[in-house]
Amino acid sequence: MMRNKFFTSLLFLSLVLNVSVWAETGASPQTNSLAQSETDAGHGEHGTGNGHQETASAHGEAGDDLPLWSVIPFVLILLSIALLPLISHTTEHWWENNNNKLLLSLALGGVSFGILMAHSWGGKIFHTMVFDYIPFIILLAALFYISGGIVLNGDIEATPVNNTIFLVVGTFLASFIGTTGASMLLIRPLLKTNSERKHVVHTVIFFIFLVSNIGGSLTPLGDPPLFLGYLQGVPFVWTFKLFPQMIIASGILLVVYFIWDTIMHGKETKKDIRYDHSHRQPIGLEGQVNLIWLLGVILSVAFLNQNYIPAIAEYPFLGFIREAVLVGLIALSKVTSDPKLREKNKFTLGPIQEVAYLFIGIFLTMIPALLLLEHHGKELGITERWQFFWVTGGFSGVLDNAPTYLTFLSLAKGLLGYSNVTQILADPVGEELLKAISVGAVFMGALTYIGNAPNFMVKSVAEENKIKMPSFGGYVVYSFLLLVPTFILLTWIFFI
Repeated sequence: MMRNKFFTSLLFLSLVLNVSVWAETGASPQTNSLAQSETDAGHGEHGTGNGHQETASAHGEAGDDLPLWSVIPFVLILLSIALLPLISHTTEHWWENNNNKLLLSLALGGVSFGILMAHSWGGKIFHTMVFDYIPFIILLAALFYISGGIVLNGDIEATPVNNTIFLVVGTFLASFIGTTGASMLLIRPLLKTNSERKHVVHTVIFFIFLVSNIGGSLTPLGDPPLFLGYLQGVPFVWTFKLFPQMIIASGILLVVYFIWDTIMHGKETKKDIRYDHSHRQPIGLEGQVNLIWLLGVILSVAFLNQNYIPAIAEYPFLGFIREAVLVGLIALSKVTSDPKLREKNKFTLGPIQEVAYLFIGIFLTMIPALLLLEHHGKELGITERWQFFWVTGGFSGVLDNAPTYLTFLSLAKGLLGYSNVTQILADPVGEELLKAISVGAVFMGALTYIGNAPNFMVKSVAEENKIKMPSFGGYVVYSFLLLVPTFILLTWIFFI
């Protein structure tokens, strides 16, 4: 019953937000033409990757230039996520309630809404909330709910070797079922395997690095920016050219993890090690029917878009056929799955609820930041491969990496004097810039909890399993110590 109420309230909330935006913009001809002229890739994925071209140049200026202070609500929501759990026990307790997250998210999002409306950016709000936020949440909900009905039974011994194998499998799986799908499928079995151990936090952090981010770099299905590139004209198999960057980055992190976990394993008590060894159970799989629904999600993302339904270019709302199919797959998963399977997974709606509530505010407050980046990106003086890698990645760590990818792809086309991706790929220099942009957007989503939606979901699942995860700032310390040196090495090898 609780699940039904949640999904109903989520869809109702999204509908209310979008209707209110439509009403505010007056559903004017300008807004309608804006929505229909987003020939950007036909309602693909964003965050889950909406395939709409985000750059203002794609559809003309729709509003006034924004002041720099318009990013303050976005900064405040980031600070809230980082600091409220740390300031005091009172604020920590307040922040644990997802309804309070929603209140803060709507309050700060409301401020950005007012700023954007005052500068005539109503169409942008409409586009973001209708074509970005709704598909974002529905796809995450589908992957989250369906994978929650797949149970990997058994409890293998939580040795460094077995944990590393878990991460290797998840890293490669992420490219084919998406970082969200792989994360939600494997995080609970990994936590169950390590339930007898005390030192587990580092395993979850490396899981976020590898499975929730870097692993999704080999196909357009893996991570939202690459799917946007596919919808922009990048061939499906082109992303396999990112294999050298992916294998080096993941290889370094896996070696570091194995050494780290070996040290942590040695710190476990002999009692816990014996208990872990004596409670081994063979691996088994239940809820296999959900693999069919998960395949349905993948096929929907791959084929229900403008590339295969050209009419979406002229009638963007046709793209919501994918979201309708995804909601149907959620319903099929619910009807065909034994409720006890989700009970075995300790499945709750808390993680997806937290993401849904927080990202309402994040999507609204990041609009001014993205618009400023689109309008003034050339002033950053980005011309070299390493600059595209780091700046795309840096912004992807705190903004949604899908529109960030499109923004810097547009900047690269302007720099080289090209008008489409085909020209970029035909030019060796342009192709190298695209690799830098792609790797930066995908890999550096791991820099913060909000860099990629699965990061937050994995954190929430871990905390539900009584693992005390680092704060926002604490996680950033881990990422700077482990990821930044890895990315510096990648820069030296590939982008200079």
